[in-house]
Amino acid sequence: MDASTSGTSSVQYHNIAEQPIATIVTSPVSTFQRQVRHCFGNATPGEFPLSANPSIVLHVLTGCNLDPHDLATLEATCSFFRQPANFAPDNELSLAELAAFDMCRKRAIFKPMTQEQRQDLKGKCGGSWKLVLRFLLAGEACSRLGKSHAVAGPGHSVAVSSKGVAYSFGSNSSGQLGNGTTEEEWRPHPIRSLQGIRVIQAAVGAGRTMLISDTGRVYAFGKDSFGEAEYDVQGNKVVTTPQLVESLKDIFVVQAAIGNFFTAVLSREGRVYTFSWGNETKLGHQTEQADLEPRALLGALENVPVVQIAAGYCYLLALACQPSGMSVYSVGCGLGGKLGHGTRTDEKVPRLIEQFQTLNLQPAVVAAGAWHGAVVGKDGRVCTWGWGRYGCLGHGNEDCESAPKVVEALSNVKAVYVATGDYTTFVVSDDGTVYSFGCGESSSLGHNTAAAEAQGNRHSNVLFPEVVTSLKQLNERVVQISLTNSIYWNAHTFALTESGKLYAFGAGDNGQLGVELSANQTERAIPERVDIDLS
Repeated sequence: MDASTSGTSSVQYHNIAEQPIATIVTSPVSTFQRQVRHCFGNATPGEFPLSANPSIVLHVLTGCNLDPHDLATLEATCSFFRQPANFAPDNELSLAELAAFDMCRKRAIFKPMTQEQRQDLKGKCGGSWKLVLRFLLAGEACSRLGKSHAVAGPGHSVAVSSKGVAYSFGSNSSGQLGNGTTEEEWRPHPIRSLQGIRVIQAAVGAGRTMLISDTGRVYAFGKDSFGEAEYDVQGNKVVTTPQLVESLKDIFVVQAAIGNFFTAVLSREGRVYTFSWGNETKLGHQTEQADLEPRALLGALENVPVVQIAAGYCYLLALACQPSGMSVYSVGCGLGGKLGHGTRTDEKVPRLIEQFQTLNLQPAVVAAGAWHGAVVGKDGRVCTWGWGRYGCLGHGNEDCESAPKVVEALSNVKAVYVATGDYTTFVVSDDGTVYSFGCGESSSLGHNTAAAEAQGNRHSNVLFPEVVTSLKQLNERVVQISLTNSIYWNAHTFALTESGKLYAFGAGDNGQLGVELSANQTERAIPERVDIDLS
């Protein structure tokens, strides 16, 4: 029985199957008498008729931070939650929609939006505040925006504290540390010219760095380019201190991803823009390879909001939020099957990876290695695809997979995070356990224990996921892994713990580990604490 037809009786719910928010469609019903939001009522003590005080119900819905699907389910099972509540700011919104709107207004990205921008985002997400809320929550869940994180770049590294302070260390031949010099530095130092600016995200490439502030501004330094300098048309100028990227000043950016031939940025509205490598055979732009203006990706993603981007050597992955659920699109070079479409052909415009629907998997986090991709599903399953060299796909062999394939060796693990590099992959489970597999060069997999050292296989490749025991022994819950994603440098890896401690291992010949090595030492086999507090 629907609670709205039973006088003042309590709400009764119907069991309905899990389904996309957009499919939970309801019919309009009569409007409540005009209400005022407050937290008191005239009901008999000990009873709580819902219709007596909808404002208290709204307060509870908002305060409990219900999942958008839960709000949609309330609307589908009880007309009380789906009829217009007659509350400001929109008298036609239901209690569930108002609760979703109130929760959207709590998000840092949503707060500075104008009314017009908010309505545009609502339309792009499917015309519901519940879908907007899902878009915002998905973006927060799949990245560490606004949280401490570290980025292991090719030769240099950047770490960002939860307070928004950016530290840099390692190679500095192009000024990519942003400290005003070109001198190498192994000690992590804050980038002082950014004092007073809160950094929320960092992206690192070969000889260049990009930082994003909480106001959506983008600062770049190092090589004066957004793409690879091999075309001999850019990258000749060295920038040693962070400079505001003027071409992005009208775009509120929340994420950047640097590939070897291009750079991509993501706006808070979910639009993807790229620089360079943009002729029609690569990223779908009718522009030259050296183009330094940001160009919005054409094709399927023009009207689909994206929550996360990941750049590989010559391709881009995008995690999109559609009314029907989460999905992944890919564009660029298809060699090795790394675009995930079952073929090895290039895609000049973003194309939906359909295999996830076949696997009945809702993507939650996406990662792009130099030559292979990986996804963590909402249910904790891990999928990999692309070049399988050195066992980086975790399927027990070195075969290529041209479509996403579930890593069966992790079937008993509920994954929450995945990171990929140059033929290497790391997976973090819900209890903080870390698994790695792939190329063992530079000791970057973390399996180089004393036993491995004694057996002479400290650089052995790993074909199946193995627990990184060196991290397990720290008795710290790992929340993020970052590893070098480039073919030009020896790889290194960072592990960030829940308490804000940063551990490093792998190659450190340029100071990129943030720890001092002895005169004849070029790498660290065992994770070592980096002397910065990112909490």
